[in-house]
Amino acid sequence: MRKLVYYVGVSLDGYIAGPEGQYDFYPWDAEMTAWTIGEYPEFIPTHLRQGVGMAVDEPNKRCDTVVMGRGTYEPGVADGATSPYTHMKQYVVSSTLGRIDDPAVELVERDPLGLVRGLKQAQGGDIWLAGGGKLAAELLGEIDEMIIKSYPVVAGSGISAFSGAFRPTLFTPARRKEFGNGAQVTWFERA
Repeated sequence: MRKLVYYVGVSLDGYIAGPEGQYDFYPWDAEMTAWTIGEYPEFIPTHLRQGVGMAVDEPNKRCDTVVMGRGTYEPGVADGATSPYTHMKQYVVSSTLGRIDDPAVELVERDPLGLVRGLKQAQGGDIWLAGGGKLAAELLGEIDEMIIKSYPVVAGSGISAFSGAFRPTLFTPARRKEFGNGAQVTWFERA
């Protein structure tokens, strides 16, 4: 069965973005970029691939589907990318967006839990939960693995990695990788 994988970057205080959705305060470097391209090329938006030295048609290694909330989808649209991950099947979960003008991106207005459960039963690669925090909290019971990029910065406020009801859920650290910029990636499996 396919896994739902929450791959996301967070500050030391647990924010995936600032109050206005900003993420440019994370210390990114060439080592981390090269690692991401090598390990998870599918997580690089199509419209940014050439800028980081990637082929636009670089094949996916693990995930072939992405599920994201409105706040994750809209920055790509603002950059002119109405289909930010053309190399994947794309779902945007939003009850307020109204419509999406790109036929390659499917709007899911309700029942993200049903969507993910159906996707997990279908054939294919794993499913990437790209964010945001409200959607991650709704789907917490379906998350099989988390890949958390922890950056050595305190945001102070912003969009939490999980914004929902109090629901302690145990995950087990499986491995960790550190980078020269002070960031680290930790893989967590559902306990």
